[in-house]
Amino acid sequence: MANPFKALGDLNQLRQQAKQMQQQLAAEEIVVEEGDIRVVISGDQKIKAFSVQGITSQDAIDVLNKAIKKSQELAAKKLQEMTGGLAGMMGGNKAE
Repeated sequence: MANPFKALGDLNQLRQQAKQMQQQLAAEEIVVEEGDIRVVISGDQKIKAFSVQGITSQDAIDVLNKAIKKSQELAAKKLQEMTGGLAGMMGGNKAE
């Protein structure tokens, strides 16, 4: 007999692994410099620094981070729609 609680344990382990990965990504930094433009972004896609000709603007950083967050939310929504549709195709439809 299968243990119905095993799936919950597996799910909890996956969540812990995802959280640990997010923390590791947040600690990473990528620096890109081209011409007079410099961007520092963390591995979890948050702009840490942004400057053009040595001039930086916290307002610009905030707007860039807001745009990135909205694009991530859109991607997550589309992925959820796609995986939800896959679940339905895999046997969720019992009205035959």
